[in-house]
Amino acid sequence: RVVDDSGHTLELARPPQRIVSLTPHLTELLFAVGAGSQLVGVDSASDYPAAAQALPRIGDYSRVNFEHILALKPDLVVVWLDGNRAADIHGLKKMGLPVLHTRATKLDDVARLLRLLGQTTGHVAQGDAAARDFSARLAALHVPISNRPPLAVFYQVWDRPLMTVGGAHWISDALALCGARNVFADLRGLSPVVSREAVLSRVPELIVGGSDAPDLRRSWQRFSSLPAVRNDAFVRVDADLLHRPAPRLIEGVAGLCAAVAAYAR
Repeated sequence: RVVDDSGHTLELARPPQRIVSLTPHLTELLFAVGAGSQLVGVDSASDYPAAAQALPRIGDYSRVNFEHILALKPDLVVVWLDGNRAADIHGLKKMGLPVLHTRATKLDDVARLLRLLGQTTGHVAQGDAAARDFSARLAALHVPISNRPPLAVFYQVWDRPLMTVGGAHWISDALALCGARNVFADLRGLSPVVSREAVLSRVPELIVGGSDAPDLRRSWQRFSSLPAVRNDAFVRVDADLLHRPAPRLIEGVAGLCAAVAAYAR
């Protein structure tokens, strides 16, 4: 009997043996707590660990294949409230499938989700151990201390539309940990759309983008008034590490901190 992140109480007669995961980070988390062998289906982007690549695909973030999910006969479907479509989540519940709702917005949510998924899948000890390990590694991250004010950073998720991360996003947490500040930390929502004029008005000193985003220099080079452009301060980080709230997020944060430190001198 568990209470999920939407406040719903989920009662299962036994630990689920046929689990479907609808996002890559949930797939990683399930493997991390020892429930990988209980997975029978994942979304099309679930590529880590390697064992996940052999599992049946049930769709992606834009649409899931309900018939395929039903054919897998899952006794649990794990969803992300901040990423999966509300219509898809509703459809799963309408079909009478047990659904575990999760949220992930902060760095600390990784440890919490490891415990929740460990409890739900019958791997309490492994979930707790993985959560403690993540928290310890996060606390041990070495961040060089700088006497200068926090570096103003624009984090570009995509260019058309121009998307960034809001203050509720774990990347905003990570920037603060690294001695920087998200210039759009005042915005609500995980990935708000912003205008180019809004970015210019917030004069970022560094522009960071994920490895899955278009070339940053090409889209900003003509705006020579920006400190980031004048100083050629553009950085690409590994999106698979930083964009997924799973145990490997620690490596992504470490890479982000190294990039910030290089431009904060």
